[in-house]
Amino acid sequence: MANLVEIRDLKVEATSDAGRVIEIIHGVSLDVAEGEIVALIGESGSGKTTIALSLMGYARTGCRISGGRVMFAGRDMTQLSEREKAAIRGTDVSYVPQSAAAAFNPAQTIMDQVIEITRIHDLMPRPEAERRALELFRALNLPNPGTIGRRYPHQVSGGQLQRLSAAMALIADPKLVIFDEPTTALDVTTQIEVLRAFKSVMKKGGMAGIYVSHDLAVVAQIADRIVVLKGGEILEVGTTQQVLDAPRHPYTRELLSAFEPKHYASPARPEMTARKPPLLDVLGITAGYGPVQADGLPLMRALKSVSFRLEEGRNLGVIGESGCGKSTLARVIAGILPQAKGDIIFDGRQMARSAAGRQKEELRKLQMVFQFADTALNPAKSIEDILARPLAFYHGMNRRQREARVCDLLDMVRLPRTVRHRRAAELSGGQKQRVNLARALAAEPRLILCDEITSALDTVVAAAILDLLKELQRELGLSYMFISHDLSTVQAICDEVIVMYNGEKVEEMATGLRQAPTHPYSRLLFSSVPKLDPRWLDSLELDPELVSAFARR
Repeated sequence: MANLVEIRDLKVEATSDAGRVIEIIHGVSLDVAEGEIVALIGESGSGKTTIALSLMGYARTGCRISGGRVMFAGRDMTQLSEREKAAIRGTDVSYVPQSAAAAFNPAQTIMDQVIEITRIHDLMPRPEAERRALELFRALNLPNPGTIGRRYPHQVSGGQLQRLSAAMALIADPKLVIFDEPTTALDVTTQIEVLRAFKSVMKKGGMAGIYVSHDLAVVAQIADRIVVLKGGEILEVGTTQQVLDAPRHPYTRELLSAFEPKHYASPARPEMTARKPPLLDVLGITAGYGPVQADGLPLMRALKSVSFRLEEGRNLGVIGESGCGKSTLARVIAGILPQAKGDIIFDGRQMARSAAGRQKEELRKLQMVFQFADTALNPAKSIEDILARPLAFYHGMNRRQREARVCDLLDMVRLPRTVRHRRAAELSGGQKQRVNLARALAAEPRLILCDEITSALDTVVAAAILDLLKELQRELGLSYMFISHDLSTVQAICDEVIVMYNGEKVEEMATGLRQAPTHPYSRLLFSSVPKLDPRWLDSLELDPELVSAFARR
């Protein structure tokens, strides 16, 4: 089969704030055949996304393609004018971004944005474009496909927004689709349907794909070949089966060994044995959005009488599908979204419903790391300024103290100290997420709410972050509440797990003993976790009654 993509000796340079030129991609060569899906795997900053973006003739801010050829359908993307590249982008080659939240305009309806590329390039009449969009909404297993296009981005969940971003990329039937961590924000049950839809749409249309990911289990289900990257160089290339069964490079073996983190039990602390009151006690929380009804509750109820407790020095995981209320629960506890009913007791004191009504010390003790790193960091500020703010606000540090502490925080999250002079746009997705963690640690909290904290990280870095969090817990007695769709992460660091569905807590279980789930939805969730086996997705047969009752439509 003929090659659609031929990359030869690609080199990309980046210019630092000090004006120093650094080569970040070192002579990479790669082919992609027509209809073939190739996965790019590697740690944050390895060059995965940089190489993928070069296929559109694009380089990030502060970077430039300095050498080599990037041939796409017989044309060298590095030699085309901006006008010629614009004609190709979105039509012949399209892009599904890592952060769908940053890709959508909050002031336009979803349908207008999904079909926008067809209007820009005059590909088809609007009615035909809308029909094509509806087909994609159904293929991507979106709820209410007939009406979701009339909503605005903030009115759908993160997982739904990620699938809508895929619909936007696929609507013009491109020859090549670049997937940049497209299932990062999806729960496992939704991920299965999306992966099946991706494979079906891509194979049916004969489309080629570049799949950027840190999730080896996902890559195993969709990629024909895997390319392992580190430091801007290719370390290993092989078929998916070859790389998984007989990896040649030590780094590839490290990636595979980090896939399933070992279970971690919180250290037994003397004060815990005295049966002190819980650090966090959530009592009958109901919350949501929309106008308040006669009963004092919101029209759209994202949480319905949720109760649980978290002991000091322990970790609690919250899992469930997109839109089940996981992130809403964290926002309510943090005081970002006031609850309509119920109480939150933290460190023995009842918390005000809104963060605005809480004391500074209460805010300091309870910090949150947000799901979308792109939208959580101020793009106009340097990383040093971002990390220095909580140091000044909570601890009153002077400039010299802040500078020293910022370096310590970057060391803690395993980022080079030189990062402090850069802005968020100059960092990879994983690096930005680690900055978010450093900002939370700056307050020296007792409880950290982690909303998909490892979702943007590659496997090795995610495992390192989990190890770091465990070390911090041993040293500082921290507690964590993990909102996640990654069951292996939850099992690796959490003592207990609560399973949520449709705004309700349906089950609570311990992770240390690998307690078997009893609720039907929990069974569906746990059986949907991908395996490091290319045949797993095609051979998976979920209980049709469970899927009918609980799978997101």
